[in-house]
Amino acid sequence: MGGAIVKAMDRSHGSEWAEQTLASLQKRGHRDGGARRAVIQLLGEQVCCLTAQEIFDRLREQGRQVGIASVYRALEQLSRDGYLQRIELGADSARFEPIHPDGKHHHHLVCDECGKIEAFADDELERALSKLERRTGYAVEGHDVILHGACSDCAPTRTN
Repeated sequence: MGGAIVKAMDRSHGSEWAEQTLASLQKRGHRDGGARRAVIQLLGEQVCCLTAQEIFDRLREQGRQVGIASVYRALEQLSRDGYLQRIELGADSARFEPIHPDGKHHHHLVCDECGKIEAFADDELERALSKLERRTGYAVEGHDVILHGACSDCAPTRTN
């Protein structure tokens, strides 16, 4: 089957991203900031995207003494340098997730009722996007598909 909801992530893939990102930053002359390292390590453990506030809250729950401003600075720099994808899912809420060098990625289903976000991957969708790229002549460097609607819990209660 071509499509699947992304239920679990290969943790080694995320930790590999974290290690590669930290090594790349070091090669580029960035100092090894505690907040940036903490953000990278946390994001390397995630299945899907997180907001800056969620990242801050999880780091604090882990006992990491980071400030929210440091989290925002780290996310801005990592996004600008191409390590993180900034995803706008609506309601003025930006979320962040790793950009893997091998191109492995997923897309997002967003419930407009309860706010639940689920990751999904679909091989047929990827083939259609490649076909569109060839047909239009665009050199697409990245994409994210965000589908809005109602999750299975909210769909029965939704009225038209």
